[in-house]
Order: sequence, then C-alpha cells, then structure tokens
Amino acid sequence: MSEKPSPNKVPTVGFVSLGCPKALTDSELILTQLSAEGYHTSKTFQGADLVIVNTCGFIDDAIKESLDTIGEALTENGRVIVTGCLGAKSSVDGENLVRKMHPKVLAVTGPHATQEVMDAVHINLPKPHDPFLDLVPNAMGIAGVKLTPRHFAYLKISEGCNHRCTFCIIPSMRGDLVSRPIGDVLSEARALFEGGVKELLVISQDTSAYGVDVKYRTGFWDGKPVKTRMLELVQTLGEIAEPYGAWVRLHYVYPYPSVDEILPILASGLVLPYLDVPLQHSHPNVLKRMKRPASGERNLERLLKWRQECPDIVIRSTFIVGFPGETEDEFSHLLDFIREARIDRAGCFAYSAVGGAVANDLPGMLPIEVREERRTRFMSVAEQVSITKLLGRVGSTMQVLVDSAPNLGKKGSLGRTYADAPEIDGVVRLLPPEKISKTLKVGEFTRARIVAAQGHDLVAMPL
Repeated sequence: MSEKPSPNKVPTVGFVSLGCPKALTDSELILTQLSAEGYHTSKTFQGADLVIVNTCGFIDDAIKESLDTIGEALTENGRVIVTGCLGAKSSVDGENLVRKMHPKVLAVTGPHATQEVMDAVHINLPKPHDPFLDLVPNAMGIAGVKLTPRHFAYLKISEGCNHRCTFCIIPSMRGDLVSRPIGDVLSEARALFEGGVKELLVISQDTSAYGVDVKYRTGFWDGKPVKTRMLELVQTLGEIAEPYGAWVRLHYVYPYPSVDEILPILASGLVLPYLDVPLQHSHPNVLKRMKRPASGERNLERLLKWRQECPDIVIRSTFIVGFPGETEDEFSHLLDFIREARIDRAGCFAYSAVGGAVANDLPGMLPIEVREERRTRFMSVAEQVSITKLLGRVGSTMQVLVDSAPNLGKKGSLGRTYADAPEIDGVVRLLPPEKISKTLKVGEFTRARIVAAQGHDLVAMPL
C-alpha cells in the first residue's frame, strides 16, 4: 500500500490509460499538466504515491477491463483516482458505478476533465513548489491575489449577458453570457475558504442564468458530477462553506421562476437568506421600454412568495427613476411597490444617458431636475421601509462578521450581519464589550445583541 510522500520527496503519480484515442488525448493532457506542475509520472502502481486510471465505458468488455484495473490498482497501491467515460456511468439503481463497485477510490470524474482530475490530485497529493503561484504574495492558491480584505472575496461565475436592456451597454462590451466551468468555480471557492475567507460573494451579470449558454451540461468536481446550473452551484457552494463556518451571499439574481428552487437552501441557512435582485422598476410599461425580462406584477408575487417560504430573507435591489417616458403614475406605482414588497435595501439612480445605450433615443426624456426630484422621493420611501425593518431587529441576537476591530474591539468595532453586504448595505456598530475578557478580531464572527438602529445601521453589544 502506498503512503503519503515525505515533504522532501518529489511526488510520483502512477498512470494507466484505457480505451479509445479520445481517452488517450485526455490522458496526454493530464500527464502534461502533472509534469508541468512538477510531479513525476510512472506506468506502474507500486512505488507511486497515488494512481490515476483513465477508464473506458463503451462496451461490457471495456467496462470489465476498467473495473478490474481499478481493483488491481487499489490492491497494489491503495490510493486511486478514476477518470474517463466509466466515471460518468451509473448502475441500474442510479449510483455511480465506479463508487458502487470500488467505494475506496479517492475520487471519480468523467471524461475530458483535466482540471477536476488535477483538483483531486492536489487534495490527495500536494503538488511540488509552483514558481508561478506559490511565491505570489497574498495569493490564495488557484484563486490568486485578491484586492478585498482577506476575510471576504468575490467569486465570478460567468461573464457577459444575454439580455439587451435598453439602458445597458454591457453586452456590447463583454458579449453574451459565458458560464465558467462548474469545476473551476467550485475549486476557486474551496481555495478561498482554505485561504481564510469567511464570506463569499457570488457575482455575475445574471447569476440566475448560470449554465444557460452550455445547456446546463454536467461537469465534475471532487469526483462527483455537478450540473452547470444555479441550483446545483448554490447547494454545493453551501456545502463547501459549511465546514469553514463561512457565509455564501448571492448577488445579481434575476427573479426567474427557477430561483424558487433555491429558497429551501436559503431557508435552511446553508447559504445566506439574502438575495440581491436587480429589479430596476415595477411598472410593466417602464420595464417593457427597458426591455427587462420580467413584469412588475410577477415580481411582486414572486417576492411575497419568497418571504412566505423564507421569512428571514433579505431583499436588496437597485432601481432607475426618471427613465425616458416615465409618467407620474408609473413612478407612483414604483413607490407603492417598494412599500408592498418591503424591499430591505434599495439603491436608486436617476436615469443618466450612457453612450451607446438604446434608451438615449427613446421619446419622453425627462428634465434632469424631475429625475433628481423623483430619486429624492424614492429614497425617502425606501429609507422608511428599511428603517422599519431595522427597528424590528432591536432586541434580537445576531451573528456579526467583524470588519474592523481597533485595539481588539475594546473601544468599539464595525461588523455586518447576514443582511448587510459589504460596501453597499449598512453596518453594525459594535459597542465595547461588557466582559473585559471579550476581544474581537477582523474576519471572525461574534454574537451580538441589537440595542438600537441608527439610520441604515444597527448598534449592538458583543456577547
């Protein structure tokens, strides 16, 4: 049986490739990556620190050969990673066939999954010194260098957007939606948590549309098949974060019907019950001129349904007032919507022409004074809703993530609850602890009793 290598020994990976030329080219890619990262490779099982078996699952004889080879590798070495077509095959009862027949394998991936195989290798056989990554100051492994404070980080899951909103030029700059491979996203998330991140903020142009461009194809991560879809992404991110006691926060979630599926995950607390939903307006006619993907009535109905299913949910959103052609009635409709939907945190922009945006040529451009006056009125209503919500938290005890703690918090500090995204929402002003022994550190959680609300912020006593 193989043992883990000593820190000074160059790790060796045994490799066997079965099946067709397509499998062989997959093997070449994996072997190239292993060599590039400084691993030694071998054609034998004995003496290797672990073994990779690239399998075939096309016909019964190939399946038997692959399963026999995996069994032989387990017997002679004991530390085996399986990849290839057989890795994607299920038994008659729906279980992964390889794991059912050989439950002791370290990881299982499907075909053309070089990164997933390398992720499994890195977990089970730490790679040698990587001069391109390991000497980068403040890097978090494959996640690279982050410009945020070390305890929170942004995770981009896709680029571009398929919508053609008339006020927006992002598609012309960044193109249509391109979803990152699910394995890459999840690997980066784990690297961030391993690097000390306590809050992961998921971002994109349209988080709800993740995977649409690749038809929700199945990828592989950590030896398991995972669909490239928001539901599976959110569930898996929560599962990765849980052992680290970390938060996962979702931004730019369009209110499609599919979002309903993640509400149980939010209600369970695996992922924060917080959604940043870019609604922009409520009136159907304005939304139509904006070419937004949903109508105001359905949005209100959906938000109310979310609150029923997840009473603790916090909704943040952004809105545009004074859009070309916006009537006073349409604006009043928006104010009523803010009150009825009970938007917890709202940002507002007075419409401003952006070079290249279609909306610039729409009829009914409003004077800038009217746009600004409507923004002021909007924020007055939004703040009333928000303050009422904050006052409702007074007397409760909440978990707070500490962002600033001079002198270990002895003279007070700043933090945030699950209801507060960094830099865009309010903060919690933590009072000096009553207990002399109580200290606070940046990037750590503390329980705190909410004692007051001040504007958009809360005041709390650390416990």
